[in-house]
Amino acid sequence: MYIDYDVTDKIATITLNRPEAANAQNPELLDELDAAWTRAAEDADVAVIVLRANGKHFSAGHDLRGGGPVPDKITLEFIIQHEAKRYLEYTLRWRNIPKPSIAAVQGRCISGGLLLCWPCDLIIAADDAQFSDPVVLMGIGGVEYHGHTWEMGPRKAKEILFTGRAMTAEEAAGTGMVNRVVPRDQLDAETRALAEHIATMPPFALRQAKRAVNQTLDVQGFYAAIQSVFDVHQTGHGNALSVGGWPVLVNLEQMKANIK
Repeated sequence: MYIDYDVTDKIATITLNRPEAANAQNPELLDELDAAWTRAAEDADVAVIVLRANGKHFSAGHDLRGGGPVPDKITLEFIIQHEAKRYLEYTLRWRNIPKPSIAAVQGRCISGGLLLCWPCDLIIAADDAQFSDPVVLMGIGGVEYHGHTWEMGPRKAKEILFTGRAMTAEEAAGTGMVNRVVPRDQLDAETRALAEHIATMPPFALRQAKRAVNQTLDVQGFYAAIQSVFDVHQTGHGNALSVGGWPVLVNLEQMKANIK
Protein backbone atom coordinates (compact mmCIF):
# COMPACT_ATOMS: atom_id res chain seq x y z
CA MET A 1 0.00 0.00 0.00
CA TYR A 2 1.44 3.32 -1.10
CA ILE A 3 -1.54 5.53 -0.20
CA ASP A 4 -3.10 6.24 3.19
CA TYR A 5 -6.70 7.44 3.34
CA ASP A 6 -8.64 9.01 6.20
CA VAL A 7 -11.89 10.94 6.59
CA THR A 8 -12.41 13.14 9.63
CA ASP A 9 -14.96 15.94 10.02
CA LYS A 10 -15.88 16.03 6.31
CA ILE A 11 -12.24 16.20 5.19
CA ALA A 12 -10.70 13.34 3.24
CA THR A 13 -6.93 13.22 3.64
CA ILE A 14 -5.04 11.33 0.95
CA THR A 15 -1.40 10.72 1.86
CA LEU A 16 1.40 9.61 -0.42
CA ASN A 17 3.23 7.03 1.67
CA ARG A 18 6.37 5.95 -0.13
CA PRO A 19 8.88 8.17 1.71
CA GLU A 20 11.79 5.76 1.27
CA ALA A 21 11.60 6.54 -2.47
CA ALA A 22 10.80 10.24 -2.03
CA ASN A 23 7.22 9.32 -3.01
CA ALA A 24 8.29 8.49 -6.55
CA GLN A 25 5.36 7.31 -8.63
CA ASN A 26 5.27 3.73 -9.80
CA PRO A 27 2.09 2.46 -11.52
CA GLU A 28 0.80 0.91 -8.30
CA LEU A 29 1.03 4.19 -6.39
CA LEU A 30 -0.81 6.07 -9.13
CA ASP A 31 -3.54 3.44 -9.38
CA GLU A 32 -4.03 3.51 -5.60
CA LEU A 33 -4.06 7.31 -5.68
CA ASP A 34 -6.74 7.37 -8.37
CA ALA A 35 -8.84 4.95 -6.33
CA ALA A 36 -8.51 7.24 -3.29
CA TRP A 37 -9.59 10.30 -5.29
CA THR A 38 -12.58 8.37 -6.61
CA ARG A 39 -13.49 7.20 -3.12
CA ALA A 40 -13.42 10.77 -1.80
CA ALA A 41 -15.41 12.06 -4.75
CA GLU A 42 -18.17 9.50 -4.23
CA ASP A 43 -18.40 9.84 -0.42
CA ALA A 44 -21.30 12.12 0.49
CA ASP A 45 -19.69 12.77 3.87
CA VAL A 46 -16.58 14.34 2.26
CA ALA A 47 -16.70 18.09 1.63
CA VAL A 48 -12.99 18.83 1.03
CA ILE A 49 -10.07 16.69 -0.16
CA VAL A 50 -6.50 17.21 1.10
CA LEU A 51 -3.52 15.67 -0.69
CA ARG A 52 -0.32 15.43 1.34
CA ALA A 53 2.82 13.31 1.53
CA ASN A 54 4.83 11.57 4.23
CA GLY A 55 8.57 12.12 4.42
CA LYS A 56 11.02 14.81 3.41
CA HIS A 57 9.72 15.30 -0.14
CA PHE A 58 6.26 15.63 -1.68
CA SER A 59 7.22 13.64 -4.77
CA ALA A 60 10.34 13.00 -6.84
CA GLY A 61 8.10 12.41 -9.86
CA HIS A 62 7.92 9.27 -11.97
CA ASP A 63 9.90 6.31 -10.70
CA LEU A 64 12.56 6.03 -13.42
CA ARG A 65 13.34 2.50 -12.31
CA GLY A 66 10.03 1.45 -13.80
CA GLY A 67 7.62 -1.05 -12.30
CA GLY A 68 4.48 -2.78 -13.45
CA PRO A 69 4.17 -4.99 -16.53
CA VAL A 70 6.47 -3.96 -19.37
CA PRO A 71 6.64 -5.77 -22.72
CA ASP A 72 9.90 -7.21 -23.99
CA LYS A 73 9.89 -4.68 -26.81
CA ILE A 74 8.94 -1.12 -25.87
CA THR A 75 6.85 0.53 -28.57
CA LEU A 76 5.49 4.04 -28.88
CA GLU A 77 1.99 2.54 -28.77
CA PHE A 78 2.72 1.00 -25.35
CA ILE A 79 4.18 4.28 -24.02
CA ILE A 80 1.19 6.31 -25.18
CA GLN A 81 -1.31 3.87 -23.67
CA HIS A 82 0.56 3.83 -20.35
CA GLU A 83 0.97 7.61 -20.13
CA ALA A 84 -2.48 8.50 -21.44
CA LYS A 85 -4.05 6.55 -18.59
CA ARG A 86 -1.86 7.44 -15.63
CA TYR A 87 -0.40 10.82 -16.53
CA LEU A 88 -3.24 12.45 -18.47
CA GLU A 89 -6.60 10.82 -17.78
CA TYR A 90 -5.98 10.47 -14.05
CA THR A 91 -4.76 14.03 -13.70
CA LEU A 92 -7.65 15.55 -15.63
CA ARG A 93 -10.13 13.46 -13.64
CA TRP A 94 -8.68 14.69 -10.32
CA ARG A 95 -8.83 18.29 -11.57
CA ASN A 96 -12.52 18.02 -12.38
CA ILE A 97 -13.77 16.27 -9.24
CA PRO A 98 -16.61 18.56 -8.08
CA LYS A 99 -15.22 19.09 -4.58
CA PRO A 100 -12.58 21.55 -3.37
CA SER A 101 -9.11 20.07 -3.04
CA ILE A 102 -5.91 21.31 -1.39
CA ALA A 103 -2.36 20.06 -1.91
CA ALA A 104 0.19 20.40 0.91
CA VAL A 105 3.68 20.37 -0.61
CA GLN A 106 7.03 20.06 1.15
CA GLY A 107 10.56 19.44 -0.07
CA ARG A 108 11.02 18.52 -3.71
CA CYS A 109 8.15 18.41 -6.16
CA ILE A 110 9.70 17.25 -9.41
CA SER A 111 8.17 16.65 -12.85
CA GLY A 112 5.48 14.02 -12.21
CA GLY A 113 5.03 15.52 -8.75
CA LEU A 114 3.55 18.56 -10.45
CA LEU A 115 0.92 16.28 -11.98
CA LEU A 116 -0.22 15.48 -8.44
CA CYS A 117 -0.46 18.96 -6.95
CA TRP A 118 -1.59 20.95 -10.01
CA PRO A 119 -4.99 19.24 -10.29
CA CYS A 120 -5.77 20.50 -6.78
CA ASP A 121 -7.69 23.75 -6.48
CA LEU A 122 -5.33 25.23 -3.91
CA ILE A 123 -1.67 24.61 -3.07
CA ILE A 124 -0.12 25.33 0.33
CA ALA A 125 3.67 25.08 0.22
CA ALA A 126 6.13 24.66 3.06
CA ASP A 127 8.94 27.19 3.01
CA ASP A 128 11.35 24.40 2.00
CA ALA A 129 9.30 23.40 -1.05
CA GLN A 130 10.93 23.50 -4.48
CA PHE A 131 9.22 22.90 -7.81
CA SER A 132 11.06 21.72 -10.92
CA ASP A 133 10.63 19.88 -14.19
CA PRO A 134 14.00 18.79 -15.62
CA VAL A 135 12.36 17.07 -18.59
CA VAL A 136 14.74 18.76 -21.05
CA LEU A 137 17.62 17.06 -19.21
CA MET A 138 16.01 13.80 -20.30
CA GLY A 139 16.04 14.87 -23.92
CA ILE A 140 12.23 15.12 -24.04
CA GLY A 141 10.93 18.66 -24.37
CA GLY A 142 7.20 18.09 -23.98
CA VAL A 143 5.32 16.88 -20.91
CA GLU A 144 2.35 14.61 -20.32
CA TYR A 145 0.23 17.27 -18.59
CA HIS A 146 1.37 20.73 -19.64
CA GLY A 147 0.03 22.89 -16.85
CA HIS A 148 3.24 24.93 -16.90
CA THR A 149 2.07 27.84 -19.05
CA TRP A 150 -1.14 28.16 -17.06
CA GLU A 151 0.42 27.70 -13.63
CA MET A 152 3.59 29.80 -14.08
CA GLY A 153 2.99 32.06 -17.06
CA PRO A 154 4.76 31.55 -20.38
CA ARG A 155 8.16 33.10 -19.66
CA LYS A 156 8.62 31.49 -16.26
CA ALA A 157 7.48 28.17 -17.75
CA LYS A 158 10.15 28.46 -20.45
CA GLU A 159 12.82 29.35 -17.89
CA ILE A 160 12.02 26.37 -15.67
CA LEU A 161 11.89 23.98 -18.63
CA PHE A 162 14.95 25.38 -20.44
CA THR A 163 17.20 25.39 -17.36
CA GLY A 164 15.87 22.46 -15.31
CA ARG A 165 16.33 24.53 -12.18
CA ALA A 166 14.00 24.43 -9.17
CA MET A 167 11.61 27.24 -8.29
CA THR A 168 11.34 28.13 -4.60
CA ALA A 169 8.06 28.21 -2.74
CA GLU A 170 8.14 32.02 -2.55
CA GLU A 171 8.88 32.23 -6.27
CA ALA A 172 6.01 29.85 -7.00
CA ALA A 173 3.70 32.00 -4.89
CA GLY A 174 4.79 35.01 -6.92
CA THR A 175 3.59 33.34 -10.13
CA GLY A 176 0.23 32.46 -8.55
CA MET A 177 0.98 28.73 -8.65
CA VAL A 178 1.03 28.54 -4.84
CA ASN A 179 -1.61 30.14 -2.62
CA ARG A 180 0.36 30.33 0.62
CA VAL A 181 3.85 29.63 1.94
CA VAL A 182 4.06 28.49 5.56
CA PRO A 183 6.81 27.19 7.87
CA ARG A 184 7.50 23.50 7.31
CA ASP A 185 6.41 22.52 10.81
CA GLN A 186 3.06 24.27 10.30
CA LEU A 187 2.22 22.82 6.87
CA ASP A 188 -0.28 20.19 8.01
CA ALA A 189 -1.94 22.47 10.57
CA GLU A 190 -2.32 25.37 8.15
CA THR A 191 -3.67 23.09 5.44
CA ARG A 192 -6.11 21.49 7.84
CA ALA A 193 -7.35 24.85 9.08
CA LEU A 194 -8.03 26.03 5.54
CA ALA A 195 -9.81 22.76 4.69
CA GLU A 196 -11.98 23.04 7.80
CA HIS A 197 -12.98 26.58 6.88
CA ILE A 198 -13.88 25.63 3.30
CA ALA A 199 -15.85 22.62 4.60
CA THR A 200 -18.27 25.03 6.33
CA MET A 201 -19.31 26.53 2.99
CA PRO A 202 -22.44 25.40 1.08
CA PRO A 203 -21.39 22.36 -1.00
CA PHE A 204 -23.46 23.30 -4.04
CA ALA A 205 -21.99 26.80 -4.14
CA LEU A 206 -18.46 25.39 -3.83
CA ARG A 207 -19.09 23.01 -6.70
CA GLN A 208 -20.43 25.77 -8.91
CA ALA A 209 -17.56 28.11 -8.06
CA LYS A 210 -15.03 25.43 -8.99
CA ARG A 211 -16.91 24.66 -12.17
CA ALA A 212 -16.97 28.35 -13.12
CA VAL A 213 -13.20 28.74 -12.78
CA ASN A 214 -12.35 25.47 -14.51
CA GLN A 215 -14.72 26.15 -17.37
CA THR A 216 -13.25 29.61 -17.84
CA LEU A 217 -9.80 28.07 -18.21
CA ASP A 218 -11.19 25.49 -20.63
CA VAL A 219 -12.82 28.21 -22.76
CA GLN A 220 -9.43 29.91 -22.87
CA GLY A 221 -7.95 26.74 -24.30
CA PHE A 222 -6.64 24.85 -21.27
CA TYR A 223 -8.13 21.45 -22.10
CA ALA A 224 -7.22 21.60 -25.79
CA ALA A 225 -3.67 22.67 -24.94
CA ILE A 226 -3.22 19.81 -22.47
CA GLN A 227 -4.30 17.31 -25.11
CA SER A 228 -2.13 18.89 -27.79
CA VAL A 229 1.06 19.00 -25.72
CA PHE A 230 0.57 15.37 -24.70
CA ASP A 231 0.97 14.54 -28.39
CA VAL A 232 4.04 16.78 -28.62
CA HIS A 233 5.50 14.92 -25.65
CA GLN A 234 5.16 11.62 -27.46
CA THR A 235 7.43 12.81 -30.27
CA GLY A 236 10.13 12.99 -27.59
CA HIS A 237 9.54 9.36 -26.74
CA GLY A 238 9.60 8.50 -30.42
CA ASN A 239 12.99 10.17 -30.70
CA ALA A 240 14.21 8.34 -27.61
CA LEU A 241 13.21 5.00 -29.08
CA SER A 242 14.96 5.86 -32.34
CA VAL A 243 18.27 6.26 -30.50
CA GLY A 244 17.83 3.15 -28.41
CA GLY A 245 16.20 3.99 -25.10
CA TRP A 246 13.10 4.89 -23.12
CA PRO A 247 13.39 7.30 -21.56
CA VAL A 248 16.65 8.99 -22.58
CA LEU A 249 18.37 9.52 -19.25
CA VAL A 250 20.98 12.12 -20.06
CA ASN A 251 22.40 14.10 -17.15
CA LEU A 252 21.01 11.49 -14.75
CA GLU A 253 23.41 12.47 -11.98
CA GLN A 254 22.23 16.06 -12.18
CA MET A 255 18.65 14.85 -11.94
CA LYS A 256 19.45 12.75 -8.88
CA ALA A 257 21.02 15.80 -7.24
CA ASN A 258 17.61 17.50 -7.42
CA ILE A 259 16.14 15.17 -4.77
CA LYS A 260 18.90 15.12 -2.16
